[in-house]
Formats: sequence, structure tokens, C-alpha cells
Amino acid sequence: MEAETSWTNYPYSYITTYVPEVVSYSEQSDDETKVDTFSMDSLLPDDLLERILSFLPIASIFRASTVCKRWNEIVSSRRFLWSFSNNSIPQRPWYFMFTSSDDPSGYAYDPIIRKWYSFDLPCIETPNWFVASSCGLVCFMDNDCRNKIYVSNPITKQWRRLIEPPGHKSTDYTAMSTSVNRANQATRAGNRGNRSYSVSIVKSKQVPGNFIQWDLSIHVYSSETMTWTTSLTDVLTGWRGGNESVICDGVLYFLIYSTGGSDHRHGLIASDMRSSSSGILMRSFIPMPCSLTCGRLMNLKERLVIVGGIGKHDRPDIIKGIGIWVLKGGKEWEEMARMPQRFFQGFGEFDDVFASSGTDDLVYIQSYGSPALLTFDMNLKYWKWSQKCPVTKRFPLQLFTGFCFEPRLEIAP
Repeated sequence: MEAETSWTNYPYSYITTYVPEVVSYSEQSDDETKVDTFSMDSLLPDDLLERILSFLPIASIFRASTVCKRWNEIVSSRRFLWSFSNNSIPQRPWYFMFTSSDDPSGYAYDPIIRKWYSFDLPCIETPNWFVASSCGLVCFMDNDCRNKIYVSNPITKQWRRLIEPPGHKSTDYTAMSTSVNRANQATRAGNRGNRSYSVSIVKSKQVPGNFIQWDLSIHVYSSETMTWTTSLTDVLTGWRGGNESVICDGVLYFLIYSTGGSDHRHGLIASDMRSSSSGILMRSFIPMPCSLTCGRLMNLKERLVIVGGIGKHDRPDIIKGIGIWVLKGGKEWEEMARMPQRFFQGFGEFDDVFASSGTDDLVYIQSYGSPALLTFDMNLKYWKWSQKCPVTKRFPLQLFTGFCFEPRLEIAP
């Protein structure tokens, strides 16, 4: 299968470039008969044409900007960007799939029109960087020094580098998450750059000379103050942090992993980002719904959802299936679905760890060993394979991973 025309052929910056003036009519002569032909859009007022264009898929907006000068001015106007976001057909989250272990190239999947686009990400240098997304913004953090953090809109390619977070310069494990303040969208609709967001970093480092204790700290960046604060520090005994976290309704959730002496392999910690405290992490411990080989956290409409690999009863480190749960009341898990065996087996050889992310009501699941991508609709309770990604596995150890994000035009970091 061939991919859709490369997205890079229609960069957002092209919208603001010069486009020739459209000719509203032309004169043709055939046997001395004059025929006047008119461009239909010339008969439409700007507000009606703007309304019509707002129903286009987001990928088509970039093509529309190249039609003529008038269309270019409409789709590049601030009013259109906001009306497109608020009034257009709902844009379901896209999924970006890395197709190389050496560079961050890949394809983006649009589930509405079921097409893949060749897509370039801003800022990120290698596929093993940390990634987190919220409401159209995507955060990237390097996996070496972990001090290069960027917030970007992957659609418009706008980005901002954040100042270096506090805490240990070198950590054993790090988890990153981000959250856009959706409550101020309507009140600040007149200013695209004023939508506030937070970025959290959970750092975990083994206490020197101690095999069971781990230092853990939480650092939060606010776009309003453009500063980092250390909201919590603690020492965990028998547990360590990891690389999985998410923010839901002002609460930071992150997974911790047993280092021995516990019946649970994983646990969940909840930390209210609106308060600063110390030494209380384990009071908010939430056990997993069952023995999991791995867990992937996501925010679906301010609901905490975990997609987990279900381990065998006698071999909890061997995956036998995949389940989806929602946290209810802050303590209890409600099972939403289990992947049917025909889909589970459709991945081929499935490792005990896998990639999964989601937003809105859509969950993506991907095996590291295959470019196959499966979706689950939380509302319809419906499993569906994506259109086949236009990439093939070239060698046995080739790995694939990815993340989902909301395609939005109006948000800026």
C-alpha cells in the first residue's frame, strides 16, 4: 500500500506564503461564441465559505490554502482556526508510528478517513525520547541527559524549549506527562498563545548503597509562570518509579514497580498537583486490577484508563491477553473490555510489553515487533484494525512504537 502524499508537501508555514490571485471568470471563444464561466466560490460570502471549509478534514486544510489567495487568507485567519477547532467535524486523535530505530521518521494515521501520512516531527532527535501529549500539544524529552524538554504542536510545527527541571541530574527512571488546561479555552479564545499547560517529571533514583530504597521526586512546570516547582519528595522502600505517568483532572498518576517483598508487581500512586507535601506517597497506593505484565496509563476525557497485559496465573511474566480498565472513585477498577483472542493472535508474536496510548474515546494498541495497529472505541466497545501502515518489517529485530495526539491548528506552546 502506498502512503498518502507526504505531509511535508503541505507545511503549515505554506499557508502564509504568497498564492496567486484567483481569476473569478474567464472568456473562451468557440466559433465566435463567447462563454463566461464563473468560479462558484466567488458567489459565496467569506463567512459562508469559511463555514464550508471548516468541514474539511484537517489534512485537507493545507491543500485548501494552496487553491487561491482568498482561500489562503480565510484558512490562515485566527477566526478560522478557532472556528475550525470548535465548530468543525470532531477530529479523532491521530497515531504517529516510528518506523526506524535510528531517526524519528514515521507515519501519522488519521482514523476518520483511514489514511497514513508521511510525517515529520519537530524537535525530537531519536525515537527513544520520552513523549507525552495533551489537547494538541506534544512534549518531547531526550533519553540521555533528560534535560532537553520541548513542547510543540506537531501539526503547525511550532515549539518551545523549556528550562531544565530541578532534581537529580542523572536518574535511573523518569516519567513525563503533560496536561493542557481545557477550562480556559473559551475564555481565551481570542489569544491562541495563552492556553496554559503543565508538564510533570517524576524522577526515581536508587539510594546509594541501598538496594531496596529509592529517592522519588515530582517536578511540575507551569506555562503561566514559566518555572518549575518541586511538589513532592519521598523515599520508597521496596518500590521504584518507572516511565509511565498521566495527569487527569489535576491529579498526577504514575506507576511504581516492586523491587521485591510484595505480592504486587505494579502499583499506582496518585498525587494532587495542587498541593505540596512530603512523605505521603504510599498512602495513595492503588493496587492493579490483576497481575499485569505491563501497564499503559492514559487520560480519556478526564477518566484514568489503564491498558494492561494480563499475565498467566502460573507465569505472571508471560502475557496471555490484554485488558482495559477505568479507575472509579479513585480506588476501584472497572473492567471495560478484554481484547478478543482473534485480535490478540493477529499481532503474531506478542511481547509481554507493548505500546498503547489514547485520548478522547479512542485507544491505540501496537506490538513492538510489528507495524500492525489496533484501535478500540470506548463508546462503541468496538475493536478494529487500522488501515495497513505503508511500512514493512525489514529485519527480525526491527522495533516499532508510537503515540497518539490530537490534531489541532489553534493551540500554540
